[in-house]
Amino acid sequence: MTAVVLLRGDAANPFDALAADSERRTRRIDVPPLTPRRETARVVAVLVCILSGAFFLQLTVIGSFQARAAQRQAFDHFREQLAFGTAPTSGVDEQGHLLALGAPMAYLEIPKVGMKLVVGEGTTAGVLLDGPGHERDTAFPGQFGTSVIMGRRASFGGAFARIGSLRAGDELNITTAQGIFVYEVVGVRNEGDPIPTIPAGSARLILVTAAGSAFSPNGVLRVDANLVGTPLVGVTPPFRASNLAARERAMHSDTSTLWVLALWLQALLVLSIAAIWAWHRWGHAQAWVVFLPPLLLVGLAASSEAVRLLPNLL
Repeated sequence: MTAVVLLRGDAANPFDALAADSERRTRRIDVPPLTPRRETARVVAVLVCILSGAFFLQLTVIGSFQARAAQRQAFDHFREQLAFGTAPTSGVDEQGHLLALGAPMAYLEIPKVGMKLVVGEGTTAGVLLDGPGHERDTAFPGQFGTSVIMGRRASFGGAFARIGSLRAGDELNITTAQGIFVYEVVGVRNEGDPIPTIPAGSARLILVTAAGSAFSPNGVLRVDANLVGTPLVGVTPPFRASNLAARERAMHSDTSTLWVLALWLQALLVLSIAAIWAWHRWGHAQAWVVFLPPLLLVGLAASSEAVRLLPNLL
């Protein structure tokens, strides 16, 4: 015998009830579109994030590769100068002109920390992007007097990142057109620490970088080293400490190429406006495909100029 159950009212058809319940569960929730002002603000926020990322990459990863490439080029150039006897022996060339900023003038080796770097002339932020630099109001290494070489603590490869680990007795080797000179470390000091005396008839080399954490310096760190042997008589430095440009002093920035940064920022502004326009007119995916690569390239170019505004020892 077959039992028949009659359902009355709205529940007469159980399949209709199940369909209605499924429709309620899968019904799409309509989100009201963002206002043009809020959508523009969102695009601007994304652009700011991209530029911030490009700036950080420029300081760390990309800058490190750039510094290595610059060092290889400087090493080849300086080795050629040594071979032909044209390497500089002072801050001026044979015609009496100042050496160009960044011109290779020495080769520094620190076995204790595995450092082998070409030293350029000058200590502006731009010069120190490629490696350590020689302060132009001090003597050339190996010559009588005090020589000062500055290097970055963390950014662009951090040329002098490990000099703080040097201890008294460690040796530094530096090669110039006048020969190979050996210096012996006297000690490491921070700002305010007493300056060790220089023995009579000797010469000193001071390595300078930022003290403190990598990207948050709290002063200047110096490594003092005395020359082993008799120093050479050199040419008086072309600058005195009183007339050396401020941008070549420790922890100073370089604003000489500020106009280049302004041009890159203008290009970045134009691209950003075009990207926002395309975001509304073409669609999100199309705008990203077209404008993301040029925005990254221009952002990196602007970042490479902006880092010159940071302290030169950072």
